[in-house]
Amino acid sequence: MQNSKDSQLHRGLEERHIALMSLGAAIGVGLFLGSASAIKLAGPAIILAYAIGGLIIYLIMRALGEMAIKNPVAGSFSRYASEFIGPLAGYITGWNYWFLWIATCMAEITAVGIYMQFWYPDTAQWAWALAALVIMTTINFLAVKAYGELEFWFSLIKIVTIIVMIVLGFGMIFFGIGNAGDAIGFSNLFSHGGFFPNGISGVILSFQMVMFAYLGIEMLGVTAGEVKNPEKSLKRAINTVFYRIMLFYVLALTVILSITPWDQMTGEDSPFVMMFDRIGIPGAAGIIQFVVLTAALSSCNSGIFSTGRMLFNLAQQGESPKRFGRVTKNGVPGTAIIVSAIVLLFGVYLNYMEAEKVFTYVTSVATFGALWTWGTILVTQICSRKKMSLEEKQSLAYKMPFFPLTSYFALAFLVFVMIVLGFSPDTRIALIVGPIWIILLVVLYYATGLHKRKK
Repeated sequence: MQNSKDSQLHRGLEERHIALMSLGAAIGVGLFLGSASAIKLAGPAIILAYAIGGLIIYLIMRALGEMAIKNPVAGSFSRYASEFIGPLAGYITGWNYWFLWIATCMAEITAVGIYMQFWYPDTAQWAWALAALVIMTTINFLAVKAYGELEFWFSLIKIVTIIVMIVLGFGMIFFGIGNAGDAIGFSNLFSHGGFFPNGISGVILSFQMVMFAYLGIEMLGVTAGEVKNPEKSLKRAINTVFYRIMLFYVLALTVILSITPWDQMTGEDSPFVMMFDRIGIPGAAGIIQFVVLTAALSSCNSGIFSTGRMLFNLAQQGESPKRFGRVTKNGVPGTAIIVSAIVLLFGVYLNYMEAEKVFTYVTSVATFGALWTWGTILVTQICSRKKMSLEEKQSLAYKMPFFPLTSYFALAFLVFVMIVLGFSPDTRIALIVGPIWIILLVVLYYATGLHKRKK
């Protein structure tokens, strides 16, 4: 156990910080930009896909919460996997989570490049991606409380925008506001090929982007080592996850698809931009482009936060270089953050070489990483229950509802989505890059002799 000042994270995050941080990390390009491609696949039935995905995510968060409230530590599910499954599982989980957020941050800085071309169409996409990376890395060197405060406001911008959109949207749906007083109603959900225009197969294929959109909610577990009151803060944040998903994903998309027919969405513009444009607000496109830009920056900000903390945790366990376990005077893992940022430069390179396809590639790879991480959380929680005595189970401050059925159900769904990645040529790359990365980690684990140091 390291107790020196230079190896301790600061508990500076308030309850309001982590409540919005987890939501802010999940409300990024997967919703604002990625939902357009998901809508093209599933049509109005995308609403059902997000609701199903949201239920699964809630179950995963309950499983994580059960462990995190019992033992709130930095690194969270990586340490739990090491304790309840085995050292190799903890090692793979930690490095895999770092990897998935690297891929996610690449998607976010790619989105920044796409959004900035709205105002500066003749500029290079990669240049904006680089600028976003530099700015977000700098922000992550602030003290964790200052970081949490900034992320709080980042997230608040997104949340307020979505709420305003929902309110105005229902005004148009029920009262015809912005539509010459002619109420639109919900007919667009059923009159353009029906609710399932592309059949059940369209819904199934959309799950890749749907699950990518939820990536980041599990970051609640990563903040456990820096939360002032873990039991109260984590419990409240997790309990409200499902309702927030229903509001910010399901209700928002219901409004969007009621106002704009799904077959009019080209995928080139954010559905949110199209929605505000349809309402007739002057300068709506520019306003929403700014909001979705902050959404991408916010999610990237959360991603760099997560990658730094995970490398810090791995260093504390002797599974990454010791220098990654050092913190600055502000109590942040500075070296770990810098290393993650350097690796993210590859995302800038991809924006230079493959500007058109880079978003699909990196979101697919990130989804693989997320499915692996969520699956590990569920398996770890199942294993932790098996190792508990009856008294320990009864004394749990926070329990997975209807265990073990819910844990196995969520796990089966994740396996199903993993298989779905192989159905589309655009997402199949994830089933190549992902397994190669896992195999590489196993090889390195044994090649570096880590297996000899672990019991």
